[in-house]
Amino acid sequence: MDIISTLFDFILHVDKHLEVFVQNYGVWVYALLFLIIFVETGVVVMPFLPGDSLLFVVGAMCGVGLMSLPLSIGLLLAAAILGNQSNYTIGNYFGPKVFAWEDSRFFNKRAFNQAHDFYEKYGGITIVAARFMPFLRTFAPFVAGVAKMSRAKFTFYDVTGGTLWVAGIITIGYFFGNIPWVKQHLDKIIWAMILIPGLVVMFGAWKARKKAA
Repeated sequence: MDIISTLFDFILHVDKHLEVFVQNYGVWVYALLFLIIFVETGVVVMPFLPGDSLLFVVGAMCGVGLMSLPLSIGLLLAAAILGNQSNYTIGNYFGPKVFAWEDSRFFNKRAFNQAHDFYEKYGGITIVAARFMPFLRTFAPFVAGVAKMSRAKFTFYDVTGGTLWVAGIITIGYFFGNIPWVKQHLDKIIWAMILIPGLVVMFGAWKARKKAA
């Protein structure tokens, strides 16, 4: 329970935790951020790590000179692309047998099914759209691997989506993250960044299942 509460505290107050880390460890923050983004996008059992909010806060920190904007975008874009490639490879290796896996602490069957339904409805564009949707972001490349999408096609969507996600959200944070109103309501903004895309995923999965039925 303590681990869960600590994780929630980190997600909701990522700005404060990240600022303390920069003050204490300096450039090592880039290694930490690379690891978080790579694991969230590249390991199918880690869909709960912060993504959008983390990138937004990174942009805000770049805006006040605590971090480098070009270095942050370059490193985190590499982490996002490599993470998706790793996840795709894992899905491609296990293939259709994944559908027989049971829900467990290491595999969220419901999230996988939602991502698969979304993929069935929207095809390759799912890889791009999923970048902005928690949980779906982690499972979409895995589903593409299971579905045997070609590596070349997947890489195109991977790089396109990764660039829009990383560069886009960091840039928004850079220009708007330090506005007093935004800083005052950052916890609510983070909740919105988690819940609204999640509802979109659930609605898309519901429509796909309804259509299939």
